[in-house]
Amino acid sequence: MQQFFYDEQIRRFLLQFTRVFSNFQVEYGRTEDNSQKALYRVPVRYGDATRQAQTIIQQNSANSLPSTPLMTFHVTNLNYARDRIQEPYFVQKQNVRQRYWDTESESYETTQGNAFTIEKLMPVPFDLEVNLDIWTSNTNQKLQLLEQLLTLFNPSLEIQSTENFIDWTSLSVMYLEQVTWSSRSIPMGTDDPIDIATLRFVMPIYISPPAKVKKLGVVEKIVASVFDGNGDMAEAIFDSDLLLGTRQLFTPFNYQTLLIGNKLQVLETKAVVTNNSGVQVPTAPPSNLLWHTVVDLYGALRNGISQIRLDNPYDTSIIVGTVSYDPTDDRFLLFTVDADTIPANTLDAVNAIVDPQAKGPGTINGLPAAAAGQRYLFINDTGSNSTEDPGFAQAWRGTDGSALVANTNDIVEYDGTRWNIAFDSSNESNVQYVSNLTTSVQYRWAAGAWLKSYEGLYTEGNWSLVL
Repeated sequence: MQQFFYDEQIRRFLLQFTRVFSNFQVEYGRTEDNSQKALYRVPVRYGDATRQAQTIIQQNSANSLPSTPLMTFHVTNLNYARDRIQEPYFVQKQNVRQRYWDTESESYETTQGNAFTIEKLMPVPFDLEVNLDIWTSNTNQKLQLLEQLLTLFNPSLEIQSTENFIDWTSLSVMYLEQVTWSSRSIPMGTDDPIDIATLRFVMPIYISPPAKVKKLGVVEKIVASVFDGNGDMAEAIFDSDLLLGTRQLFTPFNYQTLLIGNKLQVLETKAVVTNNSGVQVPTAPPSNLLWHTVVDLYGALRNGISQIRLDNPYDTSIIVGTVSYDPTDDRFLLFTVDADTIPANTLDAVNAIVDPQAKGPGTINGLPAAAAGQRYLFINDTGSNSTEDPGFAQAWRGTDGSALVANTNDIVEYDGTRWNIAFDSSNESNVQYVSNLTTSVQYRWAAGAWLKSYEGLYTEGNWSLVL
């Protein structure tokens, strides 16, 4: 597992230290026309140079001296601050919600974007000690610089290492602890070294371990009373009759969602959906509830990436599909199902679901002319019901004059001469799946009935949105 991390935390404090002293000047007489003072900006450098870099600066000569005036600084100590120790195992959780960023206009919108939870671990306190050396060629230069600098630290100067408002360690202060007037010794002897004044600073800083960033999504569900009397969660989680009470599932606002074809509609709990059972296609009820009003409470929906997950009503599997806003109607999401999460067909697809007592092969009977390979799923009996219209009964006869006798829920197939029963509902007890080529709806056969395998209404607690 990768353990390396580096956030340049100490380096950022040193960069801020550099900026504090980066715009000071000294006077170098007056300009040529004597109209104003000639000012020279004093450079600031980090003094902890490597041997190779120092050799280049000194032009590969031990006799080369740095030009003055100059300010350099270097770290002298980094001490663990025991007086500022707090609970080392404390974790602060912070919820952050962004404004939505429009990549096309490259601007922030007024709607909400992504939402995150940030878990910050307790940082480690340290005292960073830094010495600032002021190199001057005469006392006047030293006096000019010190007079500008020493007034800043009364009693201290606050610095900030980053503009990230989430970073609780970005602020620090600089305390001026000591001033060494000169590096020269008395008596001086025969050498004439550059005069260096040293200011010692202490900065209380924190070094933070990496934070944990979690992307927020919609609360999927809350499961209550998941243990039975034996404390066996593995069994109790799938049991609807628990000793401690019936499980309760919740979704935000207790909204429902209706899947018809490739469209999802969000509905209030009181909304009534008709034709949801059996082989009928549900009817979308009138509703002014918009998906944006639901999604924007939790983040931004990413078209083609965000998901809707539906709890399969027949087993413990999850139907997963990516979603995107319907560009023509905000009441709907376009749902692209992951084919690996839906059941595979066990029977060849049917051309349509028909009532054989109301329709038959041939244009005048409402269906295309009989052709080899055509398959239909019946929702009514034919050939054995005395009340059946004789015209439609005749329509299901083969070219050899054979009559078709089929029951409700049977699937029939034409072989080019006659209609045969391809799926006998009265003798089939296994679970079967078949798709309707006309509507692209998949159906499930079980317990003596055809039901939609995953399309239809999902009540509160049985669906979730993953942003």
